[in-house]
Amino acid sequence: MTTTAASPAVLPLDDAATYADWFACLAEPTRVRLLHAIATSGRAMTVGELTDLLGISQSTCSHHVRKLADIGFVLMHKEGTATHVSVNPSCCTGLPHAADIVMGVLAPQPCCPVNLPKDVTVRAMRSDDWTAVRRIYAEGIATGDATFETEVPQRRTLDAKWLPKHRWIAEIDGAVSGWAAATPVSARDCYAGVAEHSVYVGTDFRGRGVGKALLHKLVTAADTAGLWTLQTSIFPENRASLALHHSMGFRTLGVRERIAQHHGVWRDTVFLERRTAN
Repeated sequence: MTTTAASPAVLPLDDAATYADWFACLAEPTRVRLLHAIATSGRAMTVGELTDLLGISQSTCSHHVRKLADIGFVLMHKEGTATHVSVNPSCCTGLPHAADIVMGVLAPQPCCPVNLPKDVTVRAMRSDDWTAVRRIYAEGIATGDATFETEVPQRRTLDAKWLPKHRWIAEIDGAVSGWAAATPVSARDCYAGVAEHSVYVGTDFRGRGVGKALLHKLVTAADTAGLWTLQTSIFPENRASLALHHSMGFRTLGVRERIAQHHGVWRDTVFLERRTAN
């Protein structure tokens, strides 16, 4: 039997034109320096401040700031005679996302990697794990980029919504290092095979492959149990989680812009899913 390689993906023309405009705007070192200065300042800066910071003339600074504003990278407003410039929050997520799309980083990879960490054991969650589960949940919340939750849900709340056979605990040397769980997306029978999942790794165990081991178990168990779709939403800033999911065969469906507020700030999420091959 002869196999044919899959055709490469083709970026839609409209998206390509948009990204080309973005990258063309940044094909000038002064604009890159200006955008970096504004983005890292944490506040609005005046054109005068930027002029002094970069050591350029005010007319040159104003010209390049206007170019950045025209493309949408920065926002401008007047206060008296001074022009104040701030970074456009959407560009903080949109620009890295565009680069990932163009470079193919967001393309799904075949599931599943075989290089799982040898020192991580994954088992079913038990009733005596709840203290550790809620502690690790709190550590995730503390990062600011794991969830919209600001407080750890009560055990009864989590126990009521998580699928009983899709709750997993990771251990290293007998210590609980992380957890994963899946939640039905709907009570309707037609969506019985669709679940939303979460993966959390304890602070002291990050970078050791715990998330990879947990997500691998979650995916393979879902396939065996007949869950045909796993889905999740991830903050664009959580690039480690995005990379992990892509390595497990998840694909990015899109960015949900300003989907909800987190500590009074509108946040975007990247929406991903994985379909079983069967």
